[in-house]
Amino acid sequence: MMRLRVLLLAAGALVLALGLSAFFEVRQTQQALILRFGEPAGLVTQPGIHFKLPWIESVVLIDNRILDLESPQQEVLASDNQRLEVDAFVRYRIADALRFYQTVGSVDGAGNQLASVLNSAVRRVLGDANQMQIVRDQRLALTAKIRQQVDAEAHKFGLTVVDARIRRVDLPRQISEKVFDRMRTERAREAAEYRALGQQEAAQITASAQRDATVIVADARQTAETLRGDGDAERAKIFADAFGQDADFFTFYRSMQAYETALKGGGARFVLSPQADFFRFFNSASGKAQSPPPNPNK
Repeated sequence: MMRLRVLLLAAGALVLALGLSAFFEVRQTQQALILRFGEPAGLVTQPGIHFKLPWIESVVLIDNRILDLESPQQEVLASDNQRLEVDAFVRYRIADALRFYQTVGSVDGAGNQLASVLNSAVRRVLGDANQMQIVRDQRLALTAKIRQQVDAEAHKFGLTVVDARIRRVDLPRQISEKVFDRMRTERAREAAEYRALGQQEAAQITASAQRDATVIVADARQTAETLRGDGDAERAKIFADAFGQDADFFTFYRSMQAYETALKGGGARFVLSPQADFFRFFNSASGKAQSPPPNPNK
């Protein structure tokens, strides 16, 4: 009885193992290659649960997404003998699972093969172009040509190239430093020229401003002298007119001004006779000399 139970348990486990090994899952990002005794027997592209013969058939799951491959930086010699450092990348997908399995076997194997193809295409295409064409003038056309060549080679491995591009193109470090030094020297020279031109312009503006200022000051002085002369002439004319109208008053007024100026305190001393003509208004209101009184003894 015990032996029968053990046999039944063993048979149940065997049936369960057969059932589990007879089904496999394919996800949306995968496709499945069915192998029968190591030989291809079918391809499953629909996601879901699928059946295979236990122990007779095996399944190889293959990625169905777009895969990336980054090419390491490499040095390329352009047609004008300019050395350039180039970074490139390629995006691809597995289009023929059977050929992919038979030629490279895995994604790592496909990456190794495709990297070699990409590097060769980059060297071949960029080697036929000069630096300006690579960097600026024909960048898109050269990229398209690289993609075509890589795609043609990738079909041999069951792959289809979705995109291939040149990511970056630079001069080697030593050459870049020399170029930057030359650019700095050129920019420094241009800056010195601009500063010299600015100083020259500033000197010209300053000289012009000083010349204009000198002319303006000279014109102002001339105008001032003219106005001062006109004023003096007008003053003299007024004095002359005043003297003509009343000579005595004019003489008196001028004498009073002379007394104010001469007798103002300031430490200066001078000696004059009281009978001097300067003091004639001190002796007579009219400013005329008085006749001496008659001598009674005569």
